[in-house]
Formats: sequence, C-alpha cells, structure tokens
Amino acid sequence: MPEAKKPVTGLKFIADDMLGKLAKRLRMMGFDVSYPKISADSLLLRKSREENRIILTRDTGLVKVRGVQAILIKSKKLSEQLKEVIKALKLKIIPEQMFSRCTICNSELIKIEKEKIKDKVPPLIYKLFDNFTYCPVCHKVYWKGTHFEKIISELKEIK
Repeated sequence: MPEAKKPVTGLKFIADDMLGKLAKRLRMMGFDVSYPKISADSLLLRKSREENRIILTRDTGLVKVRGVQAILIKSKKLSEQLKEVIKALKLKIIPEQMFSRCTICNSELIKIEKEKIKDKVPPLIYKLFDNFTYCPVCHKVYWKGTHFEKIISELKEIK
C-alpha cells in the first residue's frame, strides 16, 4: 500500500458542531481536525483531553474551562475563521501537505494508481486527470480539479 503524506504539524484540533466548514477547510490544508458533530460540551471536552486536541469553538463557555486549550472563533465567515486560527497559533501552511486528509472522515489520504479508480470516478474526470488520492477508510477518491485552484487562491488572500 502506498505511504500516506505526513501531517502538517503535531497540533490536532477538534471543532464543535458550529464549525463544520472550518473543520473541512483545515483538513484540506493538511491539519488533523476531528469533527464529531456532538453538541454536548462534556463530550467535546473529554475527547479534547483524551486525544490532546485544541478545541475550536464559538461557545464562550468552553474557552473558560480550566486545563483545556481552546480557541474562540468569533467570525461567522469561513475566511475570517481561518485567519483567526492561523493567527492564534501562528500556523504555517505547507503547500506540499495540502489535500493530504480526507475532508469527510479526516483520515490520511494515500496516492493511488489511476487504473485502480477507473470505476470510482466519472469518465470525464478519469480522462482529464492523472493523479489521484484515496481515503482508505471511507473510500472517497480525490483529484486536483477546479476546487483545488479555488482553495489555493483563497489561502493566498488569507496570508
């Protein structure tokens, strides 16, 4: 089996249920972001402690809990939310690590030979692209289509 890319950083995050888009975008950037879709603060806090994850939240009460590292996300706009996280932790975006995680389940993606995904992508995508990655957990296939350029452009604006 091909080797997965190494994660961007040792930092791991957990996003509360109000920050699904932020979780997905941070995953695209190569960050390990758990998004359990649970609303109970106690479960978020426990998972944060057990897995040594920084909580990303819009809940002012969570950031006040002793012994927990949390970032209060103030903006409702995704680009501003990204700026808040990057600024708070002085994160470095490493282009080679982008798109190394599944946006659905957070697993590390692996490179996969084009021939092995022929029946898993639309015929036009198979014809137009040569490089694919694959999630070994949820079996989603990824390629660098128009969404890739859009996200790169967005990140340049954020920097």
